[in-house]
Amino acid sequence: MFYKSPVRLIVAVGVIQNEAGQILISKRADDVHQAGLWEFPGGKLETGETARDALKRELLEELGIYVIRAKPLLKISHQYDDLAVLLDVFMVTDFDGEACGMEQQAIKWVDRLALNDFSFPEANKRIIDNLLSIA
Repeated sequence: MFYKSPVRLIVAVGVIQNEAGQILISKRADDVHQAGLWEFPGGKLETGETARDALKRELLEELGIYVIRAKPLLKISHQYDDLAVLLDVFMVTDFDGEACGMEQQAIKWVDRLALNDFSFPEANKRIIDNLLSIA
């Protein structure tokens, strides 16, 4: 049965690009929504937090990097069977630190054209389409 969630989860998402033009992806934990799929790092906004502030906080917590430059890329509203999400997506082109899986999650730098070789949550597909259109 299809159920529309009355609550929409707002998530700040970072498309992190390194100097070689590769994009960072991370693997979702086995005990969360969309478990085991690859994603663009980020996380939920806390009460009173802007998307940009949430992005900076989440990328520091998850990857150990400090965002220096991020620009809005797109917003995606998506309804899963069990959850509604709004992804506020940023392109991160400058950061300090070396990304690592601070929560023991797998991370990988990949070429844009290889993004379709990985399994992502359905809501992330528009991000990939967008990245491939500007590649």
